Amino acid sequence: MTIRVLVADDQDLVRTGLAMILDDQPDIEVVGQAADGTTAVALAQRLRPDVCLVDIRMPGLDGIEVTEVLAGRDVADPIAVVVITTFDLDEYVHGALRAGARGFLLKDAGPELLVQAVHAAAAGDALIAPNVTRRLLETVAAAAPARRRTPPVERLTQREEEVLRLVAVGRTNAEIAGELFISLTTAKTHVASLLTKLGVRNRVEVAMWAYETGRVPTRG
Repeated sequence: MTIRVLVADDQDLVRTGLAMILDDQPDIEVVGQAADGTTAVALAQRLRPDVCLVDIRMPGLDGIEVTEVLAGRDVADPIAVVVITTFDLDEYVHGALRAGARGFLLKDAGPELLVQAVHAAAAGDALIAPNVTRRLLETVAAAAPARRRTPPVERLTQREEEVLRLVAVGRTNAEIAGELFISLTTAKTHVASLLTKLGVRNRVEVAMWAYETGRVPTRG
């Protein structure tokens, strides 16, 4: 199945480069490009791509606003959004993840990670790149030490706690299965259970919950 992607970035060279990388993949097709947030939303609502790759800083609507419109909690038929940014500690990225983004990438992350992010988002998953997201989540946790997270609906099992920590440091379902010596199906089941018990929408929010509740130690 071909994954249809919309690329939105106000820098022509960056937008064109991202589109070229994605179009070069046999199972990905770039169906639209936008140079500002307002156009991105209009194109996304008209074309209904599988994934929108959205710059965090754009004229008109910024990446957070675009994400909220396309993938927010109140959106009946959300579109998967992956946010891209120049800075790994960009203060806006946290807002984008809260708005419903299924992960984020640095613009210089490289073709392999870019393609992985698109595949993950299209599959209903969320890419968490360890070298980028860990630093962001640690910063978020340090900046809001008094944040009180709602306890899980049901107590997490020991296995779910293990899966939670692995999700938080960027492991895929396949990697979780390998590290815990369980089947891929079982790993997916545990991740789905975490989403339900924590009341979150995707792996990015699972990771944020883990950091904000101290499940994953931050570097001092």
